[in-house]
Amino acid sequence: AGLTVGVEIQDLVKVFPGGSRPAVDHLSIAFYEGQITSFLGHNGAGKTTTMSILTGLFPPTSGTAFINGRDIRTDMDSIRTSLGMCPQYNVLFKHLTVEEHILFYSMLKGTSQAEALQAVKVMLEDLGLPHKRDEEAQNLSGGMQRKLSVAMAFVGGSKIVILDEPTSGVDPYSRRSIWDLLLKYRTGRTVILSTHHMDEADLLSDRVAIISKGQLHCCGSPLFLKNCFGVGFYLTLVRRMKDLRKKEVKDTLE
Repeated sequence: AGLTVGVEIQDLVKVFPGGSRPAVDHLSIAFYEGQITSFLGHNGAGKTTTMSILTGLFPPTSGTAFINGRDIRTDMDSIRTSLGMCPQYNVLFKHLTVEEHILFYSMLKGTSQAEALQAVKVMLEDLGLPHKRDEEAQNLSGGMQRKLSVAMAFVGGSKIVILDEPTSGVDPYSRRSIWDLLLKYRTGRTVILSTHHMDEADLLSDRVAIISKGQLHCCGSPLFLKNCFGVGFYLTLVRRMKDLRKKEVKDTLE
């Protein structure tokens, strides 16, 4: 209650030609400004398809979404001026340096050159990559390339930031620095994050939305979902000694 809605999805449906079932099936959900909302779901659950529709890569079959009050079916050009996207796979220019990438994407959103240069300086510090300022993208490690892709989504005053599995294939150290970046930059932004890692969703998210087969199954804060659906832990024991009795196992555990 009282929060500003950044993105509102209304009865969204996407059916691909030749598909046996909808990739997104009557999905309705709201994402709020100043919050990170995690999209959880198995491969093929519809996370990437939903994000692709929000960024204008695919048109919806039916239903719509409003981003900062503007309809994705009619106002996509104006929506993109305040939209940042980190796709599932890095989309980088091989021979552009780290500095040139951030500068290019910042100015692409309409930022002046002076502001863009300042944004480069701040972002390089936050990424921990000042020493890689003049390094070409093709020479960066996988973790550094991923960090750069995430940074490019935030520059240029992006109010809506969509991150599709930003920490996939990243080493633990780089993963942690991406987490710090997200937590620092979420203020005043609506951040939508898809992930397969429950620990990541638990640590970063204000709200978690779990989808399966294109449908929303539950949505709420991590604590709320644990209270509703957490049923404890399972311990599986495999008995190797034939003469070991259940009572002995129970006594040992107690």
